[in-house]
Amino acid sequence: MTTDHVTVPEDGEKITLADEETGELNVPANPIIPIIHGDGIGTDVGPAAQQVLDAAAEATGRSIAWMRVHAGESAREKYDENLPQETVDAIREHRVAIKGPLTTPVGAGFRSLNVALRKKLDLFANVRPTYYLEGVPSPVTDPEEMDMVTFRENTEDVYAGIEWEAGSEEVQQAKEFVEEEMGIDDIIHDGPVGIGVKPITEFGSKRLIREAIDYALANGRDTVTLVHKGNIMKFTEGAFRDWGYELAEEEYGEDVITEDQLWDEHDGDQPEGTVVVNDRIADNMLQQVLTRTDEYDVVATMNLNGDYFSDAAGAQIGGLGIAPGINRGHGRALAEPVHGSAPKYAGEDKVNPTAMILSGREMLEYLGWSDAADLVRDAVEETIASGRVTYDLHRQIEGGEKLATSEFADAVVENIEDLA
Repeated sequence: MTTDHVTVPEDGEKITLADEETGELNVPANPIIPIIHGDGIGTDVGPAAQQVLDAAAEATGRSIAWMRVHAGESAREKYDENLPQETVDAIREHRVAIKGPLTTPVGAGFRSLNVALRKKLDLFANVRPTYYLEGVPSPVTDPEEMDMVTFRENTEDVYAGIEWEAGSEEVQQAKEFVEEEMGIDDIIHDGPVGIGVKPITEFGSKRLIREAIDYALANGRDTVTLVHKGNIMKFTEGAFRDWGYELAEEEYGEDVITEDQLWDEHDGDQPEGTVVVNDRIADNMLQQVLTRTDEYDVVATMNLNGDYFSDAAGAQIGGLGIAPGINRGHGRALAEPVHGSAPKYAGEDKVNPTAMILSGREMLEYLGWSDAADLVRDAVEETIASGRVTYDLHRQIEGGEKLATSEFADAVVENIEDLA
């Protein structure tokens, strides 16, 4: 079937929903996977990731039928718009997809296409695993202590985009409402003002925290930490924390205990098979991720906190060039690297595709292809540990071999074939 600018491959089968309640998927051995290469360096890292993921699938007796869809620059060329409905519909229908970076202007222009995709597809959990790969230069002494997964709420908080521009009629109405109707007249200075609203709901908080706890239980993780600024924003971020503890008590029984219960009832000895839910103030957590790295496992937090925190964690294992991510919803997922589009390097076959490749690994995990996912991680680590790296890592190590983007993908594929 062919639409305006999307051709559905004939050699693949559609992923379908197996269980409406749980979101469990039926995944064929040859799934159709939509892919957006992305803007800037997406033209380099997108094909590199495809090559590696194809090799991992083939090595485990499967195949991927790729379906090119468009957003950002390529969409403007084909559709004269940034995010065509055809692209959204294709990802919605085929359920699991991967995308490269998309450019978001600062201060003006269209809102983030990344955020738009997450909201349109209700991909409420932005999941960012952070783990160390041998051979990657790091600014910390013991980067191997980092093995953390951040669950970042994707649809609320400041990323909901509810704000009004200084000087607009709308911002004046909002200012008058706050001052006159709500009786708050001592916090807004005279002169131009921009006003934003920060919504945090019980529904959005609980489904995000549920996803984090379920992940921890399924993957043998010890803790889920609720990161918030509830000491200051008591009715938004403080509510997030409270709803998290409420959820744990109401839905998980003895499988989940609080940090207080751990010490009051178990003298600090965590019962086998349980997950401990605790909470930390956001600014303190940014310190503890450096000073007590190995004490944290899974983090659940709101959108802005999660953006700051996951980037800070990523710095400890070598930076955003190797940091993967995946957006998860109910029976639907869109993998994407954490880094941006770096347009000045576009088309130079130069940049590091590791983050895009490892985001693809997260996609394979979501499909239930753990064997293929493990091959990808092991092959990437073997390639980097051997000193065969792209320019960004090569300039930080001695005695390595500098590879182009495409050459790095070739090297990873060679290691997949050796490891399979």
